[in-house]
Amino acid sequence: MNLEVLFSERILALPVLLFSIVVHEFSHAYAAYRAGDMTAAAQGRLTLNPLAHIDPIGTVLIPLLQFFGPQGLPLIGWAKPVPVNPLRFRSSDWDIFVSLAGPGSNFILAAIAAVVLKVIVMAGVAFTPAMQPVFVVLMFFIGINVALGIFNLIPIPPLDGSRVLYRLLASARSPWADRYAALEPYGYFILILILVTPASRLFSGIVQSCLGLVMRFVF
Repeated sequence: MNLEVLFSERILALPVLLFSIVVHEFSHAYAAYRAGDMTAAAQGRLTLNPLAHIDPIGTVLIPLLQFFGPQGLPLIGWAKPVPVNPLRFRSSDWDIFVSLAGPGSNFILAAIAAVVLKVIVMAGVAFTPAMQPVFVVLMFFIGINVALGIFNLIPIPPLDGSRVLYRLLASARSPWADRYAALEPYGYFILILILVTPASRLFSGIVQSCLGLVMRFVF
């Protein structure tokens, strides 16, 4: 299966990307709510309404640049970070769980799409003309959510992976914890550099390897 060909039909990928980003942020907000922190809910972020989560750069500019730019990377992006106050958590153990809720939701969406696609393939209708749009959308759900899940685990502030690493450093009372947290104002610039330089090949390679494993399951 040539994933590059599927990714050329990017017009179908944009709503999938937006939905996946919204679910990602909603999952953070819901996990924080379950942990006892009402900050996100009070600010209207405990919702699947895209307008509550859109970030001008991560939700609009970056996806559009990728959409009209050269192919190679799956479409990725981000929304406004969900406000979280760990001091309100019932237990400090919730901190990492809340951080991983976003990437976890993306992997769950990818898994659901893979199972649905597997059923369609087993039924022998995946490649019929009538099912072609469904097939492509499901492939985008898999590709985009795997990419989003992996992307958000990169330990660069303010991505979710950085929250997990900071928590581990802080728990170990490492002197590097505060220095690491100080990188956050520069995080988006670092991420953009990664996306537009050869460093993106490493990220793309990891995503493609993971997608290869999923495709073995599906086909």
